[in-house]
Amino acid sequence: MKLTAAVAAVLVVAIAQFACAQSVATQSPLAGLTFLIGDWSSGRGEVADTGGTSTGRSAMTSEAGGAVILRRDHTDLFDKSGRPMGGFDQIMMIYPEAGTIRADYSDGAHVIHYVSATVEPGAAATFTSIASAGAPTFRLSYRLTAPDRLSVWFGMAPPGGGDFRPIAVGELRKRS
Repeated sequence: MKLTAAVAAVLVVAIAQFACAQSVATQSPLAGLTFLIGDWSSGRGEVADTGGTSTGRSAMTSEAGGAVILRRDHTDLFDKSGRPMGGFDQIMMIYPEAGTIRADYSDGAHVIHYVSATVEPGAAATFTSIASAGAPTFRLSYRLTAPDRLSVWFGMAPPGGGDFRPIAVGELRKRS
């Protein structure tokens, strides 16, 4: 009888700890962005600059105890005839800071600091870079269109302001 009461007490404590952990996770500033987590594939896309095509994959993972979402991408490029033209890697770290969601992107040649995000929890996120004199402003949007589909829109506004024009538009398919 004492053993049963001890087991019951341990279970109650374990359940309370689990419930507390779940509560903290749903209260995380990144909770609305968990729809991004997963392994994604882009299929074959068109590259407007070259007339060629590209394929890519993106892995978005929860890191640092859920305090960061890390995006790692690889893109392969092909010329008009389908021959490989090389590829490149990109990373982006999404994190809460100063009461907003921020993100930092790099492909090794460029860095973009996204200073704010608009989030529709579980459905969409739009990141906007800092507007600075003489530099373009960037915007990156994700929208969940189906449980395994994520539309992506990346655009730029010219220095000094103006409308955002698309640079890359596509769809990712969840692999897992």
